[in-house]
Amino acid sequence: MFKHIKADLPASLVVFFVALPLCLGIALASGAPLFSGIIAGIIGGIVVGAISGSSIGVSGPAAGLAVVVLTAISDLGSYELFLVAVVIAGVLQVIMGFLKAGVIGYFFPSSVIKGMLSAIGIIIFLKQIPLALGYEEGETPFAFFETTGFDLYRSLSNMVTSIDPGVVLITAISLVILLVWDKVLVKKSKFFKLVPGPLVAVLVGIIYQLILSGSDSPFEITGNNLVSVPVPDNFGDFLSQFTFPDFTQMGNTQVYIVAITIAIVASLETLLSVEATDKLDPHKRVTPTNRELVAQGVGNTMSGLVGGLPITQVIVRSTANVMNGGRTKLSAIIHGFFLLFSVLLIAEYLNLIPLGVLAAVLLIIGWKLANPGQFVTMKKLGKSQFIPFVVTVVAIVATDLLVGILLGLAVGIITILINSYKNSHFLNIEDKSNGVHRIKMELAEEVTFLNKAAIQRELYALPENTYLILDVTKTKALDLDVLEILDDFSVTAEERNINVKLISQRGEVENPHSYREFFGVNVFEGA
Repeated sequence: MFKHIKADLPASLVVFFVALPLCLGIALASGAPLFSGIIAGIIGGIVVGAISGSSIGVSGPAAGLAVVVLTAISDLGSYELFLVAVVIAGVLQVIMGFLKAGVIGYFFPSSVIKGMLSAIGIIIFLKQIPLALGYEEGETPFAFFETTGFDLYRSLSNMVTSIDPGVVLITAISLVILLVWDKVLVKKSKFFKLVPGPLVAVLVGIIYQLILSGSDSPFEITGNNLVSVPVPDNFGDFLSQFTFPDFTQMGNTQVYIVAITIAIVASLETLLSVEATDKLDPHKRVTPTNRELVAQGVGNTMSGLVGGLPITQVIVRSTANVMNGGRTKLSAIIHGFFLLFSVLLIAEYLNLIPLGVLAAVLLIIGWKLANPGQFVTMKKLGKSQFIPFVVTVVAIVATDLLVGILLGLAVGIITILINSYKNSHFLNIEDKSNGVHRIKMELAEEVTFLNKAAIQRELYALPENTYLILDVTKTKALDLDVLEILDDFSVTAEERNINVKLISQRGEVENPHSYREFFGVNVFEGA
């Protein structure tokens, strides 16, 4: 387990610094206690990380569930009752894992998953802009995390007049450190490979804040532009931040509706993240999805029992893990311990970290995910790959993750249907002499009801006095719907002086009157 700790430990530090503000921001956006996000991050790292079969996936509270959580807490009337729903949702996920529901993730095409990654990269990049500029919308810049679509672009345009020079400066310094560290210094010495650039950027940010704090300088960073972690006075104060579920209202049907909703949405987001993370893995390991659902279920049950938010595997933290050299699940586990120790021991020092530093880390991650070269690569693969990819990207950026994924999937299915329609058969005009059209039609290996319209159109477009050679020797599956079309055509063919020669692995026959009788069954296996 500790074989790759030299790679996992630095990666876990970066994931920790990325996860900390996200845990707080998602809790805030969910209308839940701030500490609930930290709890979910700790359990997602330690518990889910230990049970999961994913080598590089990182779990914690997910932004995609924030709206669901916010609505559920309001509908149920108390956070304690909402926690009951989280516990039940976890149990449902464990059951789904044992029922092998994890296979659902494999039904999403590669073009849609790649589109999801690029879209998430774009969103990550855009949503760091307020943190990088020091823009505060409402009470906190975290409110911007849940902004999507038209509101996202409108908020971006409003930021031009609300720039904090101190935040811009530390963001620029952090970007320079990260880029120079990654592009230049790591190639110069092993020391720079062992020490992660983001950790150096964070330390520089803390030093910057210590120097300028209370100086009344225009470059001083204050208020909501700093990390804000609850600081307990003692261990008892720390324990008082935990909230426990109210099981006295287990009979409330609304609790079960919320639980089912959380279980479905969290499971789908996890499976999509697993699919995407596996594609990012340089070692191309495959995560066992059923085991992942069980791990997430156990994590959600425990999180609900001690006052945490719902948990999913999350692409932002997983991507940070991969791109900073994480090799095994130890990285995710250690990041969970870092979250635990940070709120226990060094919370006051974490509150010195400017959010601009963390924005710089995520700006680079977002750029790498949304690499423009990916669009060029997908375009070269053809329309069947490029169109679902682009639709997924645009839909996710304009709406949200689940809507975008479903739209991309729908376009992918339509593309498959169109290709299936086109590829049902092959026509070859062999001879037109003596007023007789000699035409060969070769059916594809698998012909289903999806192909019947194309085959019917082709058959009934044949001119009179045609000699048709119908070759089904390569066909392995032939649907009843197509056989019925052929039987109907045999009547029309006789009236229009069209002679048909059927060639199959069963032999050859001239002008068959019943294709169903010839093949014997509605779906035959070309013997």
